[in-house]
Amino acid sequence: MRRKIPSIASLRAFEAAARHGNFARTAEELSLTEGAISRQIARLETVLNCRLFDRTGTRVKLNPVGVRYAHHVREILERLERDTQYVMGMPEGSRSLEIAVLPTFCSRWLIPRLSSFQSLYPDITLNIAARTDPFILTGSGFDAAIHFEHPAWAGMRTRVLFEEKLVPVCHPALLTNNNIFEQLNALPRIHRRQNPEAWLHYAQQSGIILDNPSQGVRYDLHEMAIAAILAGQGVAMVPRIYVEKELNKGALVAPWPESEYMSKKFCLVKPVETGINEHALQDFDSWLQAESLLVR
Repeated sequence: MRRKIPSIASLRAFEAAARHGNFARTAEELSLTEGAISRQIARLETVLNCRLFDRTGTRVKLNPVGVRYAHHVREILERLERDTQYVMGMPEGSRSLEIAVLPTFCSRWLIPRLSSFQSLYPDITLNIAARTDPFILTGSGFDAAIHFEHPAWAGMRTRVLFEEKLVPVCHPALLTNNNIFEQLNALPRIHRRQNPEAWLHYAQQSGIILDNPSQGVRYDLHEMAIAAILAGQGVAMVPRIYVEKELNKGALVAPWPESEYMSKKFCLVKPVETGINEHALQDFDSWLQAESLLVR
């Protein structure tokens, strides 16, 4: 079936006329005659089979249908311009991938390692977006996602990278005596909003006594909790892989045992059907697999 899509010329004329409310100023902006603008708008209204403007003398005003359509057309034209400029700036023979990644995993683990990927595959551009929740990968515009195992990925190609294990972490200045277990109970606890019972489960599984384990501030992201513990505001349950650098430098300490039970598996999730970027995705997959082996 032939798609019913107006011409770019008609859409540009409409978008400019919607902004100016005047065909003369629209014609001046687009270096056309006022008659040419009027004809483009008429063609567009014929395609749509409805009027977009109310006309009063030389002035035109969007009607309710026109207001809604102008909003969508402006977004589409802006997106088309951005995509066009992006493609124009790409070197010949280059490849690109659109990857959705958990925010803290991206900033704390993935991005610090990307220099090695770029040195191996200088022709591949990785465009990365943060996604905190699972989503439908097919039709999303992403080539792959790095996320936790989840039923939402059923039917997708998934490969486990490594496990995330939580451990209590705090600033070393907060430890004032040798009884670290008593201090863990006394320190202000920091929670992640999506896992509010983490401290309760940790106390049950480790046998460490924690009075009122649910008390304390809550943050959406591990990145926020890490910023809080770096500022000396308390102790948080965070994945060790996110704070390895700070632990090695002594900026943070983790003298308590990590949880062996509260863990999640990071996975690379790919669509079941291969796409035009499959070869680039295979290169990224191979590099990611090699990097993840260093964590285990």
